[in-house]
Order: sequence, then structure tokens, then C-alpha cells
Amino acid sequence: MSMVLFALVMRSTDGLPLSATTDYEQDEGLQETKKQIKTLSEKLSTFPSRCSLKTGKFNIHFTSSLGIGYLVVCTENCPNAMAFCFLEEMQNEVLQRCDGFLIRNAVRPYSFREFDYFLQDTKQRYNSSCSLTSKINLADMQSELKMIPTYQLSPEDLRFGFSRRKVFQYKSITPSQQFEPVSLPGTISCVLSIFCGGLNLLQGFHAIEGFMQSYNDEDFNDMISFFLGTAAGLYQFYLFAYFSVRRNSKSFLAFALICLSNIFLFELRNVWQILFHVTVAAFMTLQIRLRQLQSKSPDYNV
Repeated sequence: MSMVLFALVMRSTDGLPLSATTDYEQDEGLQETKKQIKTLSEKLSTFPSRCSLKTGKFNIHFTSSLGIGYLVVCTENCPNAMAFCFLEEMQNEVLQRCDGFLIRNAVRPYSFREFDYFLQDTKQRYNSSCSLTSKINLADMQSELKMIPTYQLSPEDLRFGFSRRKVFQYKSITPSQQFEPVSLPGTISCVLSIFCGGLNLLQGFHAIEGFMQSYNDEDFNDMISFFLGTAAGLYQFYLFAYFSVRRNSKSFLAFALICLSNIFLFELRNVWQILFHVTVAAFMTLQIRLRQLQSKSPDYNV
């Protein structure tokens, strides 16, 4: 059974529709829900950037950014995390393919029909459990929704508008994110990571001295490699200590940068030194992944 029923991209300043999925649904409740979308789109700029509205047996989820609104209508059993993953894909595709100037100056409704095919294909993919599981990361979206909760709109918000006082109250209820206490392996990984960063920094300054004396391209590349390894190691320490959306993906990226910097430094370091730096980075990546938030993530039945 389909869970994602309708998707729409609009200009948030005036609600002008830019692109939408093809409408095959004939459910009367869904058609009634779509009538509320017009009212919602006209007031989109007054609402928080991430909202949900329950209308009968359907839910409307939407986000807005950079003057563009992204809306999806789902069944009530569709997990919020899945709906906002869908909206995130819509936003990424629009920002990559559409010119902001053209969007701001569009005068005709549905003038970006070339984007309809992407919306339709993405909708079909999200309604197919076989092709969906490996292509979206619900865990990261669950963490993000917990960090920045969705504001639940009411019918009164649509009829009478949305006060700034509600926006302030909405922002003030965001829960603080606290990690589990640091374990002994976590402490060891932090110390080793800082130690490796210090070594890279010290050798980087020596590389600067060599470059200033000879202006050799090799010295310049060595200098960049040392400081790249330092920055990646310190960023791993930051990801371990503080909450960040998609922190697992970011930690793997930092690990890859450390490996890359050591490849470029192959002529300056022996195998044991390179193995030490890579092993410390891998150990830190593992600790970032193992350290979880104290509160349990909500269950979305996915």
C-alpha cells in the first residue's frame, strides 16, 4: 500500500506551485486534504521551517528554505522520518538543478515540469519497500527530528495565522542532546587522536619552514598533507564530544582524509608510523559510532 501520496514544490513567498507529482488518487479524503494545501501554501512563509499537519487519515509534512517550500502528503501510518527523508531529497534535487533567479521570477504555475519526473520516480521508490531500505538513512533523520522537532500545526493556525509567540515556544522546547558517559576506550582514543594531531601540526610547521626556504612543490604538498591530517583528527575529536547530524558519515569522511594525507606522506613516514596514524583514526571512528545519546531514539516502526 502506498504511503507517500502526493508531493509538491512551491515558492514559499506566495505559494506559487512549481512542480508536483501526477495525481492518480481518487480518495475523497485526499482531495479534501489537498484543498487545505492551498491555504497552507499561501501562509507558508509565516510558519516554522519544518511543520506537520494532520488532516483526517492523512498527514501533510513540509519544509521551507531559501524561498522554496517542499510538501508531501502521506498516510497516517507513514513514519515521520521517512516523510522528511523524502522532503530532503526533494530539496537537494531542486537546489542542484534549479536556478534561484528563475524560481523567484516564475509567473506561471507548474513552470518547472521537468522536475515532475524526479518527484514521480522518488514517490514510487518510497512506496516500494524493496528499493527503499538501502537508499535512505532513517537513523540520521530520526536523530535530526529529535534534535529539531517538527512543529504540529493545528486547524486554528491555518484559519487565524501563526503568531511569533508560538515560534518562540516551539524553539524553546527543543530537547538537549547528551551523550553517554565517556568510556575508557573512548578516553584512550581521544588522547591518541590529539597526540597524532599534535605530531601532524609540529611536522606541518617544519614543512612550512622548508617551503619558505626552497619554495619546492613537494614541500608545499607535504605541508598541506600534514595540516589536512591535523584538521581531520581534530574534527573527529569534535564529533566524538558533540552531537552533529550525520556524525557517522562525517567521521568516515574524516577517516578517509586522514588515510589520504598519510598516502601523500608515504616518503616522509615509514610503514609503522603510517599504520599508527591510520589505526588511531580507525579506532576513533569506531568510538564515534559506538557513543550514543543517553535518551533512546523514538521507534518509527521501520
